[in-house]
Amino acid sequence: MGEEGPPKDQQGPPSAEAARAETRLKGHLGHLTDAEEKSFEEFRLLCAKEGYYQPATETTRASHDDGTLIRYLRARKFIPQEAYVQFKDTEIWRKQNDLDALYEKIDIHDYQEARSVYPQWTGRRDKRGIPVYLYEVGKLDSKKMLAYSSSTSKSKVKGPSPSRMLRLFALYENLTRFVMPLCSAVPGRPNPETPVDQSNNIVDISRVGLKQFWNLRAHMQDASTLATAHYPETLDRIFIIGAPSFFPTVWGWIKKWFDPITTSKIFILSSHQVLPTLATFIDIENIPAKYGGKLDFECGKMPVLDPQVRACLDIKGGVEGEKSFLTAPTRWIDSGDDEEMTAVGVGSIDGKERKEAVAVLHSMAVRVVSHAKSMVNSSRPATAGSTTAASLTKLSLINPPVTTLPGNTQPSPLPNVDIGKSAEGNGAVSNGVPPEKLAMPLPPPPPPMEMQRTKTEYVTPPSDPSEIKQLG
Repeated sequence: MGEEGPPKDQQGPPSAEAARAETRLKGHLGHLTDAEEKSFEEFRLLCAKEGYYQPATETTRASHDDGTLIRYLRARKFIPQEAYVQFKDTEIWRKQNDLDALYEKIDIHDYQEARSVYPQWTGRRDKRGIPVYLYEVGKLDSKKMLAYSSSTSKSKVKGPSPSRMLRLFALYENLTRFVMPLCSAVPGRPNPETPVDQSNNIVDISRVGLKQFWNLRAHMQDASTLATAHYPETLDRIFIIGAPSFFPTVWGWIKKWFDPITTSKIFILSSHQVLPTLATFIDIENIPAKYGGKLDFECGKMPVLDPQVRACLDIKGGVEGEKSFLTAPTRWIDSGDDEEMTAVGVGSIDGKERKEAVAVLHSMAVRVVSHAKSMVNSSRPATAGSTTAASLTKLSLINPPVTTLPGNTQPSPLPNVDIGKSAEGNGAVSNGVPPEKLAMPLPPPPPPMEMQRTKTEYVTPPSDPSEIKQLG
């Protein structure tokens, strides 16, 4: 079967402008317009009035961080009433499925099994500090997917949703409760005044046949529907790589699973557009080697933390400890000051719940807030000081040995995939600008004005600093 061009409504590579920090920051915390700030305040008041949001008090933290609330507003174009309806539905859904308990108690084998069939964090971030995920669809053969969908969950927590969906919920909780807070808190990233609340995804569909797509449609629709309904605006963009000639047919199914805003974030790249486009958004060191970068990562491997992130972490337990930190359910406890967050390993093994400190993040990023263009409802008062992160002492983590996790997350490597056999092999650009124009240098964002140093709330549900003492 010969190659064909993309359908008319299929997007080619985004313009270089899309990679600029200023472009991403529109509608985000710390960069709201006056009208958006007004909508934000109306939304919070409405959610509080109806009992779905508890503002911070002198002794308690807000029930939801501001970044989470603003995601619902962005998804509904800053219309408070529409955002409230989606937020309310999500809060009811979370309670029905006992999401907080699910993440705390999910069987780690179940969690790792789910992790193997969905997008995986590479351990790296793009130029704006957003985590980069990789999804190699070709590795999901029918035998593997049948085993996953028919397997029985060992987790104690049950809910009205099917077992496979509960496991998927836990992966989204990992994104919002582990990966995003970590990427937000690491110092040195651009625009520390704005929490990281989205992900960048590389989806490789090389050598995936039409039958395989058809067999995977329910699996992929589960994830897309869930994200749209209950984890809105967690997607920055999706780069689809290696599209076969029949992809226009598949695209007809896929675009129905997303709302128009999400669909506008999906970009299909031909073989000659892959590296130039990815390099516009992601440093070459953080692009997987099979796509022309320097990162030794494939789906199934343990995330490879970038040096800047790793330097800010004390991970206990050596190699096994790092495996636990990166591949098992983990969440953060904010210590209550500007110095550190503690990573707590949760989940259960053979029916026994674990709850142990597995790492400490030190030298946290300090949020820099512009009074003129920001609305911040911090649960703690802002403190005056430098506009850059303080140099903090590296703290050691002294705890009992880390729990050894079941299973092996390092499968044997697969053969290299030829991404050259993708749609648009004739070198045409379907939309956007020519690839050689994409990798232009990005000008730094303008320096903010009227700054004040304050701590950012990154975690929803809010963490309890006193919990650290209970870990021993």
